[in-house]
Amino acid sequence: MMTHPQIDPVALQLGPLAVHWYGLTYLAAFALFYWLGTQRLKHQPFAGLPAWTRRDIEDILFLGVMGVVLGGRIGYCLFYKPAYYAGHPLEILAIWQGGMSFHGGMLGVMVAMVWFGRTRQRPFLQVMDFVAPCVPTGLAAGRVGNFINGELWGRVADPSLPWAMLFRGAGDVTRHPSQIYQFLLEGLLLFVLLWLYARRPRPQGQVAFAFLFGYGVFRFVAEYFREPDAHLGLLSLGMSMGQWLCVPMIVGGAVLWIWCGRRRLP
Repeated sequence: MMTHPQIDPVALQLGPLAVHWYGLTYLAAFALFYWLGTQRLKHQPFAGLPAWTRRDIEDILFLGVMGVVLGGRIGYCLFYKPAYYAGHPLEILAIWQGGMSFHGGMLGVMVAMVWFGRTRQRPFLQVMDFVAPCVPTGLAAGRVGNFINGELWGRVADPSLPWAMLFRGAGDVTRHPSQIYQFLLEGLLLFVLLWLYARRPRPQGQVAFAFLFGYGVFRFVAEYFREPDAHLGLLSLGMSMGQWLCVPMIVGGAVLWIWCGRRRLP
């Protein structure tokens, strides 16, 4: 049995300015995305498309950040607390109170990439193929932030489990460190698999839909070890909201991956 290290969420205090670890993990995520994007420019088909430049990476990153923040917040309000925010609409803007949804953030990024593609005359699937392999490391960084903050802890675990952990604020029972599970699965493992897969030429859209399927599967599995939201609990079939949101990702990702392979778009 282990005890969660009570790490001060403030990494650096400069007078009235407090720099939080969670903010630093976001900065790390953006920096990793930019660096990986420069490496993607060396992969086919982007290496053979002179229109793709570092300026595109900067624009994609800016639009992606906007999509993550707006989509993540709106998604949380719609997926997890629709009744509450319907009665308190102004609190939708209070992002400092917490409450972000990955699935909402993903939809926000997709809308942002539609905008990027239309303004740059690039096919949407080509843009998403470029972006997808650069995303998992950012997800991994976010899970590190969750672990440092001691939030989004796991379900109750047998105390004999060597890495079972006591989290402050989660009672006197040992729990799975589900943040670490997600860091390893939807972060590092998904990155390695997707990066290796994307290094070779693929039919347009298959890299993006491989991400959709892979994230859906890994998140679905991790949710079995993550404590569901207290105000929702487990829903139909004993599945969490996170798992239900992953079902269309898994099914849609698999079907569209096959569809792209049959179309053989360049």
